[in-house]
Amino acid sequence: MNQPAVLFVCLGNICRSPLAEAAFRAEIGRAGIDAIVDSAGTGHWHVGAPPDRRAQAVAARHGIDITGYRARQVEEADFHRFTHVVALDEANLRDLREIRPGDAPARLSLLLDHVPGRMGDAVADPYYGDASGFDTTWRDVSDGARGLLESLMRSGR
Repeated sequence: MNQPAVLFVCLGNICRSPLAEAAFRAEIGRAGIDAIVDSAGTGHWHVGAPPDRRAQAVAARHGIDITGYRARQVEEADFHRFTHVVALDEANLRDLREIRPGDAPARLSLLLDHVPGRMGDAVADPYYGDASGFDTTWRDVSDGARGLLESLMRSGR
């Protein structure tokens, strides 16, 4: 398999996309796969901020430290730097399609499109809810990370 480079994208890059990044890093670590992995947001509000404390807590419960992650905004160069740009919901996928340069080789998808039976589903945004929403988000991004890795291994990309 060629080395994949995967960027996970949500709105603010403090909840869903850092958790997807963490889950995917865990999956490729278990599989012994070398990949470039990052996350970003389509919005600029949280640039430079660490992940939401509830996201940090759910990742820590699964043995992953994301306290060093910092939010950033997606940029046009990302569509050339990454082989796969993976949105966490349809609204962000639409935004990514709008800002993607015409000559960019990155493949765009929704994370849960890589999970059988979840095509078109969004990873729910837990930001405005209580901490239990982050557990649901973790399950979704973990399923998506496993499915994405399986897709990449099948396609060799």
